[in-house]
Amino acid sequence: MVSFTILLFFALTGITLNHQAAFTGEVKPHRYTGSLDASWMKTPDARKQDIVALLRSRHGVKADLSDFRVDDDQLQISFKGPGYAADGFIERSTGKYELMESRLGFVAVVNDLHKGRDTGKAWAGIIDISAVLMTLVSLTGLVLIFFLHKKLRAGLYALAIGTVLCYVVYLIWVP
Repeated sequence: MVSFTILLFFALTGITLNHQAAFTGEVKPHRYTGSLDASWMKTPDARKQDIVALLRSRHGVKADLSDFRVDDDQLQISFKGPGYAADGFIERSTGKYELMESRLGFVAVVNDLHKGRDTGKAWAGIIDISAVLMTLVSLTGLVLIFFLHKKLRAGLYALAIGTVLCYVVYLIWVP
């Protein structure tokens, strides 16, 4: 029962991942503009925390910082999270910036959680724990069939047919 919720989650999001077109709508990115203190652009690496904090407070960015790149003319900042992306470009000469934010909706969030994309170490731990629990549930079912003598032959046939069927689908239809 411990693994029931997570098993149901991964089963349902498996369906949403396989049929993404049916579950996604049009996403309109938000574009924000503004300016930072131009003096920060002289040493942007030293002011990294201030720059990130300011963008977070002004525009409600909650995702993790995934990239902070300093070029000669501009600074590029990316934030990534499940179903979320925000990319900022700051002119180093003036401190003016543009931030493009995309919130992709609930289905994109749960799909990214399913894949573990941009979810952090804590969610990676949940995925690992759920994989172990699902493995234990599967192995328990496999072991139990050997104690049901009247169902053993049918159970082993079903196991063999399922295994062969998956392999045949892989050989024929998976590029």
